[in-house]
Amino acid sequence: MTDTTLHVRAVARDDFDAWLPLWNGYNRFYGRFGETALPEHITRTTWSRFFDGYEPMHAFVAVRGERVLGLVHFIYHRNTIMEGPICYLQDLFTVEDARGQGVGRALIEAVYAHAKDSNASRVYWHTHETNHTAMRLYDDVANKPGFVMYRKDI
Repeated sequence: MTDTTLHVRAVARDDFDAWLPLWNGYNRFYGRFGETALPEHITRTTWSRFFDGYEPMHAFVAVRGERVLGLVHFIYHRNTIMEGPICYLQDLFTVEDARGQGVGRALIEAVYAHAKDSNASRVYWHTHETNHTAMRLYDDVANKPGFVMYRKDI
């Protein structure tokens, strides 16, 4: 009998081959493919940071049975107006055929739990203004503080 329960857990070193297609899918969604793809050394560096105890970067995967359905990456950092750390949910991606099945929500909730256990007082993230599917979920699982993100790539 196949386990149909969704499990969220930290990535393990031997998850790389299952994680990589999701990472590539996430990057493709944001236009990083073909000539604009991330260099392989960036992907390898990102992967290695998840297992470096000196890095504040973490990764979870959502698994049903033997299949990895989604990923989330998050980073802790200091903030000038709070005593403890805050958590930036940097990347969230699910395979297309698992969308709408609670995978993204489970990944976000796992980050919330980890942040709480790590004494972080806030989890925040950004998404592209055209990512309407994800925004429906985000509107349901997060407070909307009214801030707008500005950025300049340098």
